[in-house]
Amino acid sequence: MSTDLRMSPSPPREEDRGEGEAKRAEGLSLLVTTPTSVAAKLTGLRHLRAEDASGAFGIWPGHADLLTALAVSVVSWRDAAGREGYCAVRGGVLTVRDGARIAVATREAVVGDDLQALERDVLARFRHDREEEGEAHSGARRMHLAAIRHILTYLHPDRRTNTPVVPIADGGEEAP
Repeated sequence: MSTDLRMSPSPPREEDRGEGEAKRAEGLSLLVTTPTSVAAKLTGLRHLRAEDASGAFGIWPGHADLLTALAVSVVSWRDAAGREGYCAVRGGVLTVRDGARIAVATREAVVGDDLQALERDVLARFRHDREEEGEAHSGARRMHLAAIRHILTYLHPDRRTNTPVVPIADGGEEAP
């Protein structure tokens, strides 16, 4: 599943100009952080594109304040010189403040110039990691429920069932 991440070249409409013109002239600033580092710190961006659960969206200077949860996706931008940049993010939170300050907090980020490589390699790894984490959480939930059941059988021996419980390989249990 490849998504076309090229930017729309159209600037904000003339009727949008006015009070925020100074902010538009300065451009957007972008800060992408992970728990251990600053992945990107940029200024003078013309626009940015990101993706949340509702789909892709764009941000121009003068944008309304915004808070959204990002999907595993590629955040892309274009600077004043027309150069595009990309950052693969492993989900996260995007905020827009004062119509020009964009911040992304994510578990993992990889900045690159090659969109296809980011989509093919990095996003595939992020999605694989997310699936593995989901499986690990599922296994942990099953083990937690099994422990609760065992505790309850000791606390309430009169409620024990006649059906023996058999442990299974993932740490949970099932009735035969």
